Amino acid sequence: MKPYAFVAALFASAALGGPAAATSTNQTNFTFDMVPACASVKASGRVTITHTPQLEENMHVEATGLPPNTDFDLFVIQDPIKPFALAWYMGDMLTDGTGSAVADFIGRFNIGTFIVAPGTTPAPVVLPGDASSNPPTPPVQLYHLGLWFDTPSAAAKVGCGDKETPFNSTHNAGTQVLNTSNFLPGNGPLFFVHP
Repeated sequence: MKPYAFVAALFASAALGGPAAATSTNQTNFTFDMVPACASVKASGRVTITHTPQLEENMHVEATGLPPNTDFDLFVIQDPIKPFALAWYMGDMLTDGTGSAVADFIGRFNIGTFIVAPGTTPAPVVLPGDASSNPPTPPVQLYHLGLWFDTPSAAAKVGCGDKETPFNSTHNAGTQVLNTSNFLPGNGPLFFVHP
Protein backbone atom coordinates (compact mmCIF):
# COMPACT_ATOMS: atom_id res chain seq x y z
CA MET A 1 0.00 0.00 0.00
CA LYS A 2 1.40 3.38 -1.01
CA PRO A 3 1.92 5.95 1.81
CA TYR A 4 -0.99 8.16 0.69
CA ALA A 5 -3.26 5.09 0.58
CA PHE A 6 -2.39 4.33 4.21
CA VAL A 7 -3.22 7.92 5.23
CA ALA A 8 -6.43 7.70 3.21
CA ALA A 9 -7.35 4.53 5.09
CA LEU A 10 -6.98 6.33 8.41
CA PHE A 11 -9.12 9.26 7.24
CA ALA A 12 -11.74 6.97 5.72
CA SER A 13 -12.04 5.06 8.96
CA ALA A 14 -12.56 8.29 10.91
CA ALA A 15 -14.94 9.81 8.36
CA LEU A 16 -17.09 6.72 7.94
CA GLY A 17 -17.03 5.61 11.56
CA GLY A 18 -15.45 2.25 10.79
CA PRO A 19 -12.99 0.41 8.58
CA ALA A 20 -12.08 2.06 5.31
CA ALA A 21 -14.36 0.78 2.56
CA ALA A 22 -11.88 1.01 -0.30
CA THR A 23 -8.40 2.38 0.12
CA SER A 24 -5.97 0.21 -1.81
CA THR A 25 -4.55 1.24 -5.16
CA ASN A 26 -6.13 -1.79 -6.87
CA GLN A 27 -9.71 -1.04 -5.84
CA THR A 28 -12.46 -1.27 -8.42
CA ASN A 29 -15.44 0.37 -6.66
CA PHE A 30 -15.90 2.91 -3.90
CA THR A 31 -19.43 3.54 -2.61
CA PHE A 32 -20.49 6.33 -0.28
CA ASP A 33 -23.60 8.21 0.83
CA MET A 34 -24.78 11.76 0.34
CA VAL A 35 -26.75 13.30 3.20
CA PRO A 36 -29.57 15.89 3.39
CA ALA A 37 -28.61 19.57 3.30
CA CYS A 38 -32.20 20.72 3.88
CA ALA A 39 -34.02 19.29 6.90
CA SER A 40 -37.41 19.64 5.18
CA VAL A 41 -36.55 16.94 2.63
CA LYS A 42 -35.90 13.36 3.76
CA ALA A 43 -33.67 12.65 0.78
CA SER A 44 -30.61 10.45 0.51
CA GLY A 45 -28.00 9.74 -2.10
CA ARG A 46 -25.69 6.85 -2.88
CA VAL A 47 -22.67 7.18 -5.15
CA THR A 48 -20.49 4.43 -6.59
CA ILE A 49 -17.26 5.28 -8.36
CA THR A 50 -15.88 2.57 -10.63
CA HIS A 51 -12.55 2.60 -12.44
CA THR A 52 -12.71 1.86 -16.16
CA PRO A 53 -10.01 0.37 -18.41
CA GLN A 54 -9.83 3.74 -20.23
CA LEU A 55 -8.10 5.44 -17.26
CA GLU A 56 -11.22 7.26 -16.14
CA GLU A 57 -13.96 6.71 -13.58
CA ASN A 58 -17.69 6.21 -13.87
CA MET A 59 -19.60 8.01 -11.12
CA HIS A 60 -23.01 6.39 -10.66
CA VAL A 61 -25.34 8.59 -8.57
CA GLU A 62 -28.70 7.49 -7.14
CA ALA A 63 -30.92 9.87 -5.17
CA THR A 64 -34.24 9.09 -3.48
CA GLY A 65 -36.76 10.98 -1.35
CA LEU A 66 -36.64 14.08 -3.56
CA PRO A 67 -39.68 15.92 -4.97
CA PRO A 68 -41.04 14.08 -8.04
CA ASN A 69 -40.50 15.29 -11.60
CA THR A 70 -37.96 17.92 -10.53
CA ASP A 71 -34.60 18.93 -11.99
CA PHE A 72 -31.45 19.01 -9.85
CA ASP A 73 -27.84 20.00 -10.53
CA LEU A 74 -24.79 18.04 -9.38
CA PHE A 75 -21.46 19.74 -8.63
CA VAL A 76 -18.00 18.60 -7.59
CA ILE A 77 -17.10 21.07 -4.84
CA GLN A 78 -14.25 22.00 -2.53
CA ASP A 79 -16.35 22.24 0.65
CA PRO A 80 -19.70 20.45 1.16
CA ILE A 81 -21.35 23.38 2.95
CA LYS A 82 -21.24 27.17 2.64
CA PRO A 83 -19.23 28.89 1.33
CA PHE A 84 -18.57 25.82 -0.93
CA ALA A 85 -15.44 27.53 -2.34
CA LEU A 86 -14.48 26.29 -5.81
CA ALA A 87 -17.08 24.24 -7.67
CA TRP A 88 -17.37 22.45 -11.00
CA TYR A 89 -20.70 21.80 -12.75
CA MET A 90 -21.03 18.06 -13.36
CA GLY A 91 -24.56 17.78 -14.81
CA ASP A 92 -28.29 17.46 -14.20
CA MET A 93 -30.41 14.81 -12.48
CA LEU A 94 -34.17 14.64 -13.14
CA THR A 95 -36.41 12.79 -10.68
CA ASP A 96 -39.17 10.46 -11.80
CA GLY A 97 -42.70 10.34 -10.43
CA THR A 98 -41.48 8.67 -7.22
CA GLY A 99 -38.82 11.29 -6.46
CA SER A 100 -35.89 9.10 -7.51
CA ALA A 101 -33.09 10.06 -9.90
CA VAL A 102 -30.21 8.08 -11.38
CA ALA A 103 -27.31 9.41 -13.46
CA ASP A 104 -23.88 8.33 -14.63
CA PHE A 105 -20.96 10.70 -15.20
CA ILE A 106 -17.62 9.78 -16.77
CA GLY A 107 -14.44 11.66 -15.86
CA ARG A 108 -11.71 11.75 -13.24
CA PHE A 109 -13.28 11.35 -9.80
CA ASN A 110 -10.41 10.42 -7.50
CA ILE A 111 -7.65 11.76 -5.25
CA GLY A 112 -6.27 13.61 -8.28
CA THR A 113 -9.42 15.67 -8.95
CA PHE A 114 -8.45 19.36 -8.96
CA ILE A 115 -8.93 22.75 -10.55
CA VAL A 116 -6.05 25.05 -11.53
CA ALA A 117 -5.56 28.46 -13.18
CA PRO A 118 -1.86 29.15 -13.81
CA GLY A 119 -2.70 32.68 -14.94
CA THR A 120 -5.43 35.17 -15.69
CA THR A 121 -7.08 35.36 -19.09
CA PRO A 122 -10.30 36.89 -20.46
CA ALA A 123 -13.43 34.78 -19.98
CA PRO A 124 -16.64 34.86 -22.03
CA VAL A 125 -19.43 36.82 -20.37
CA VAL A 126 -22.48 34.83 -21.40
CA LEU A 127 -24.86 35.53 -18.52
CA PRO A 128 -25.27 38.44 -16.11
CA GLY A 129 -22.87 38.01 -13.23
CA ASP A 130 -20.29 36.07 -15.26
CA ALA A 131 -16.70 37.03 -14.55
CA SER A 132 -14.87 38.66 -17.45
CA SER A 133 -11.60 37.00 -16.41
CA ASN A 134 -10.48 34.27 -14.03
CA PRO A 135 -8.50 34.65 -10.83
CA PRO A 136 -5.21 32.75 -10.87
CA THR A 137 -4.96 29.83 -8.45
CA PRO A 138 -2.49 27.03 -7.87
CA PRO A 139 -3.98 23.50 -7.96
CA VAL A 140 -6.90 23.08 -5.53
CA GLN A 141 -8.17 19.56 -4.83
CA LEU A 142 -11.97 19.07 -5.08
CA TYR A 143 -13.22 16.04 -3.15
CA HIS A 144 -16.89 16.74 -2.27
CA LEU A 145 -20.23 16.54 -4.07
CA GLY A 146 -23.32 18.71 -3.76
CA LEU A 147 -26.78 18.52 -5.35
CA TRP A 148 -28.88 21.67 -5.82
CA PHE A 149 -32.51 22.35 -6.76
CA ASP A 150 -32.50 23.70 -10.33
CA THR A 151 -34.88 26.52 -9.34
CA PRO A 152 -35.57 28.49 -6.16
CA SER A 153 -39.32 27.85 -6.62
CA ALA A 154 -38.80 24.06 -6.52
CA ALA A 155 -36.84 24.42 -3.28
CA ALA A 156 -39.45 26.75 -1.76
CA LYS A 157 -42.28 24.27 -2.50
CA VAL A 158 -40.77 21.75 -0.08
CA GLY A 159 -39.64 24.18 2.62
CA CYS A 160 -36.00 24.62 1.61
CA GLY A 161 -36.21 28.38 1.09
CA ASP A 162 -36.34 30.46 -2.07
CA LYS A 163 -32.75 31.74 -2.13
CA GLU A 164 -31.21 31.96 -5.59
CA THR A 165 -27.75 30.43 -6.01
CA PRO A 166 -25.41 30.13 -9.03
CA PHE A 167 -25.43 26.32 -9.05
CA ASN A 168 -26.95 25.56 -12.47
CA SER A 169 -26.13 26.32 -16.10
CA THR A 170 -28.03 29.62 -16.03
CA HIS A 171 -26.75 30.61 -12.55
CA ASN A 172 -30.24 30.89 -11.01
CA ALA A 173 -30.56 27.62 -9.08
CA GLY A 174 -32.18 26.98 -5.74
CA THR A 175 -30.61 25.76 -2.52
CA GLN A 176 -28.53 22.66 -1.89
CA VAL A 177 -30.47 19.48 -1.09
CA LEU A 178 -27.76 16.78 -0.71
CA ASN A 179 -24.05 16.89 0.03
CA THR A 180 -21.12 14.87 1.36
CA SER A 181 -20.77 16.65 4.70
CA ASN A 182 -20.69 13.17 6.28
CA PHE A 183 -16.97 13.34 5.35
CA LEU A 184 -14.42 15.75 6.79
CA PRO A 185 -14.25 19.16 5.03
CA GLY A 186 -10.79 18.69 3.48
CA ASN A 187 -11.19 14.97 2.86
CA GLY A 188 -14.36 14.40 0.90
CA PRO A 189 -15.12 10.99 -0.59
CA LEU A 190 -13.11 11.51 -3.79
CA PHE A 191 -9.98 11.71 -1.60
CA PHE A 192 -10.38 7.98 -0.92
CA VAL A 193 -10.53 6.91 -4.57
CA HIS A 194 -7.11 5.94 -5.96
CA PRO A 195 -6.57 5.36 -9.68
